[in-house]
Amino acid sequence: MSAAIHINQVRKSFSGTEVLKNISLQIPAGSVTVILGPSGSGKSTLLRCINHLEKLDGGTIRVGEQLIGYRQKGKHLYELKEREVAEQRKSIGMVFQQFNLFPHRTVLENVTEAPLLVKKEKKAVVVERAKALLTRVGWSIALTPGHASFPVANSSVWRSPARWR
Repeated sequence: MSAAIHINQVRKSFSGTEVLKNISLQIPAGSVTVILGPSGSGKSTLLRCINHLEKLDGGTIRVGEQLIGYRQKGKHLYELKEREVAEQRKSIGMVFQQFNLFPHRTVLENVTEAPLLVKKEKKAVVVERAKALLTRVGWSIALTPGHASFPVANSSVWRSPARWR
């Protein structure tokens, strides 16, 4: 299985405190990987670096064959313009610890929002894919009559921890 994410000698500091110290990691395509550590150990920083939400102090990150946040010419790296980084981010998903759902929208509407607005994908394709994903993770109840029209804020689908499994 080839690596989907290549993290090579990544370094990141904040105010002189080194948070990421030469981190190297290869994550295989299709795998589930856990980054585990105590609070403040750099887990979120590493994830933010993958999306180039944090700039690296050293090292490189590739998603597939694409170098994230930089362009390489010879041995030198040049930072991409923000619009180029934004384009890269369109193909990298990230769920934040404190995620914000649109409370006035249904589960399906929340799931389809980004592909429709950001990627400008066709609604029929996005809805079909979203339904398949919700079914795959055991949330098909969110698609049934009586549940499908509930706003997220009122939906037991989102609040019940048993439904998150």
